[in-house]
Amino acid sequence: MSHDTINQPNYETRLAALGLALPPPAAALGAYAPFTRTGNLLFLAGTLPIENGKVAFTGKIDSSAERIEYGRTAARLCALNVLANIKAALGTLDAVAHIVSVTGFVNGVDDFADSPKVLNGASELFAEVFGELGKHSRAAVSVNGLPLRASVEIAVIAEVK
Repeated sequence: MSHDTINQPNYETRLAALGLALPPPAAALGAYAPFTRTGNLLFLAGTLPIENGKVAFTGKIDSSAERIEYGRTAARLCALNVLANIKAALGTLDAVAHIVSVTGFVNGVDDFADSPKVLNGASELFAEVFGELGKHSRAAVSVNGLPLRASVEIAVIAEVK
C-alpha cells in the first residue's frame, strides 16, 4: 500500500462511523436527471427527504423549537440522499473533492425567518463526512410549498476528481 493510499479519505467509512448508511438513490420525480456532470463539477438536482421510497418529512416549518428540529432532521436526510446520488454518479464518495454549494428550500409558514437553522442539518452532515472539504457556500430560502409537501429540499454542487 502506497503512502498516498494510506492518506486517502474513506468517506463511506466516516458515514458508517456516524451510524448512517446510504439509502438507494431516489429516482427523478419528473423530466430531469438526478445529477449532471460537466468537467469537474457534479450538479445534484433538488433532493427531498426520502426514506423507504416516500417523503418522510412533510408540512410547514415554523419557528418553534420542535419544528426547527424537525426541519433540521429533514435537511440531514436530504443530504444523505444527495450522498446516495453522488455515489450513484461517481461509484464512490471518495471521488468528491469539495462540496461547493448548497441551495436549500424550507417549506415555511408566512414570515418564516429561520431557514438557516433548518439547513444547518444538511451543512453539518456534509462537514461531518467530508471535514473541511464539506464546508460550502449556501443559500437558505423559505418558500410557500415544495414537491410532495416536503418540508425541505436541497440542491448541491460538488467538485469531483
